[in-house]
Amino acid sequence: MSRFEGTDRYIATSDLKVAVNAAVALERPLLMKGEPGTGKTVLAYEIAKAFDAPLITWHVKSTTKAHNGLYEYDAVSRLRDSQLGEERVHDVRNYLKKGKLWEAFTAPARPVLLIDEIDKADIEFPNDLLQELDRMEFYVQETDETIRAEVRPIVIITSNNEKELPDAFLRRCFFHFIRFPDAETLSAIVDVHFPGIKPRLVSEALKTFYEIRDTPGLKKKPSTSELLDWLKLLLVEDIDAETLREKTPTKLIPPLHGALLKNEQDVHLFERLAFLNRREGSRPGG
Repeated sequence: MSRFEGTDRYIATSDLKVAVNAAVALERPLLMKGEPGTGKTVLAYEIAKAFDAPLITWHVKSTTKAHNGLYEYDAVSRLRDSQLGEERVHDVRNYLKKGKLWEAFTAPARPVLLIDEIDKADIEFPNDLLQELDRMEFYVQETDETIRAEVRPIVIITSNNEKELPDAFLRRCFFHFIRFPDAETLSAIVDVHFPGIKPRLVSEALKTFYEIRDTPGLKKKPSTSELLDWLKLLLVEDIDAETLREKTPTKLIPPLHGALLKNEQDVHLFERLAFLNRREGSRPGG
């Protein structure tokens, strides 16, 4: 199999490339942690594209249970059909809904399986998947058969660090923490999405963006997706680098800040900072 080197739409750091290729070589799930917006979920899509593999996504919710990924047996529908005299009731397979693991294990080509935001589920969820992810098989009681993966899928698991994952689960994964991109990497990402954008505008926008992220007391730091949305609006409104560079007390909050600040508490924080700056500037000798 070829190695993952990133794609034309995904700028992969050297340590990320190492992590992906190591997990593929070891045939272990790749557990990706990092703050929201660092590209964990997108990575699975890009790995599938790079390896020309089908992508199967399992978006985990707070109510998700491990057995949902295997299969679900609809006993209620079968009971109703038996009362109605339906012919299909004689084959139990008509009432089995395949889960994402079943799909991945029986895919015709080696797939990429994304288990997204695993930390949203109950703490027992990862432990309940240990055997299936380890052995790449599970037993279907209703049909007395074992579903086994002929080729191990590439498994990508993401976590936003909302809760700690069990040690037994962590031991079976190859772990990588995605740090928030530095200015150089973000600049390269911007170039991919906005070819030909003026470097001065990008430079000033990134400076403002990181200043916002570094503001003490910020509840939700803007991520890469917010930066790209903001830059798109700056281009649409024809706002130039000089406008962004202005740092007067009345212009402390950047233009079109609604693309960056997604929480009323954070907007109020910047409004208070602007007020304090204006007050400091109005003092004699200020």
